[in-house]
Amino acid sequence: MQEFDVVVIGSGPGGYVSAIRLAQLGFKVAIVEKYAVMGGTCLNVGCIPSKALLDSSEHYHNAVHTFQDHGIDISKPKVNMDQMIKRKAGVVSNLNAGIAYLMKKNKITTFHGLGSFDSAKTVKMTKEDGSSEVIAGKNIVIATGSKPTILPFIPVDKERIITSTEALKMKEVPKHLIVIGAGVIGAELGSVYARLGSKVSFVEFADSMIATMDKSMGKELQKSIAKLGADFYLSHKVTGASVKGKEVTVKAQDASGKEVEIKGDYCLVCIGRRPYTDGLNLAAAGLTADERGRIAVDEHTLQTSVPGIYAIGDVVRGAMLAHKAEEEGTLVAEVIAGQKPHINYNLIPGVVYTWPEVASVGKTEQELKAAGIAYKEGSFPFKALGRSIASGDVDGLAKVLADATTDEILGVHIIGARAADIIAEAVVAMEYRASAEDVARMSHAHPTYTEALKEACLAATAKRSIHS
Repeated sequence: MQEFDVVVIGSGPGGYVSAIRLAQLGFKVAIVEKYAVMGGTCLNVGCIPSKALLDSSEHYHNAVHTFQDHGIDISKPKVNMDQMIKRKAGVVSNLNAGIAYLMKKNKITTFHGLGSFDSAKTVKMTKEDGSSEVIAGKNIVIATGSKPTILPFIPVDKERIITSTEALKMKEVPKHLIVIGAGVIGAELGSVYARLGSKVSFVEFADSMIATMDKSMGKELQKSIAKLGADFYLSHKVTGASVKGKEVTVKAQDASGKEVEIKGDYCLVCIGRRPYTDGLNLAAAGLTADERGRIAVDEHTLQTSVPGIYAIGDVVRGAMLAHKAEEEGTLVAEVIAGQKPHINYNLIPGVVYTWPEVASVGKTEQELKAAGIAYKEGSFPFKALGRSIASGDVDGLAKVLADATTDEILGVHIIGARAADIIAEAVVAMEYRASAEDVARMSHAHPTYTEALKEACLAATAKRSIHS
């Protein structure tokens, strides 16, 4: 039996980053991956492929709708879905190879097979051909990620009623795509196909899009996506779905209980994700999962109730985000090395990669009100920003929430072009507990999108935004 200092189960962002950091710290490391390629959900059927399609769809949308404004005359473009999917697959393949290279570079032993506990110190790998192998680890890190949540009364056939996985490899542009769920994944994939010409209908139980983010963000995003011709059935509870030939019928009830029927040729189910611990055989290690499938861990070390076993990413509490998993993977590696790392979970940003993008960090206005914290609010519209006007990306706003007494920035919420990049400035400022005035007095290059954050901070400081 091969023995290792640490065995990592799962090679997604949390798992492979943890393995690399462990190797950097001098440990003998093994990583176990169920599939033939590494990278987990994020790289293979999540973050990366969806961003590749989001970019492709935005290029197409601009070619159809905005090139002429820029003085670019072309014959009417058409969607080549095969090439779009082929390009996406190439992006994924390139990054798959990159992770494999990093494993070799850092001398991490890679095993392919379904990893499960044989005991609290051993992991069994079952390969596709049915053969198995057992390895030992002084420490074991569970990093098995998550899978799409499926409603039991929705018959997902992966052909007409699909999940995000199938939506990333469509062979045609739907005529009418019904999206159940208007959260992050639903908003992103729905916007992909809306920009490619699909009629898109969002059916959402909550009263707004991206309901977990600041309410103003969902309101602005809905305005923007509505310009693509999308319909919204908010505060609607889905009660069923059926397929007849090439037609899908989704039934839902509005807030008053009135039933609504929506017919389309495809239905995309995006109601969230669940921790993926299937097949781990947790009981053999003395572990159990809670009713939501999560594994309980120590708040500071991410160690489970069994010494030497840790869990990170989507299988533990908190936001299901690739970068959150990466930070936890690094933390666990450093804890095993005897260090004292720390993660400020309040300052892990969330991003929706629609166009315009949505990005958020810290507290929402609703959370501050609920906690009874007195705050100041400053916002700045992108339509008043020189860089946005020059590029034609005028939808959105930057919003800053600061403590009413100390002026410390408590939350930043941005919807607009390059919001995903701008939010990093807010994270840095908040890590150093900057005030809104601190950021307002920093010089920002002109013309840039980041000036929206400066202007919002000026507005929060003393209602003295210059350009609005």
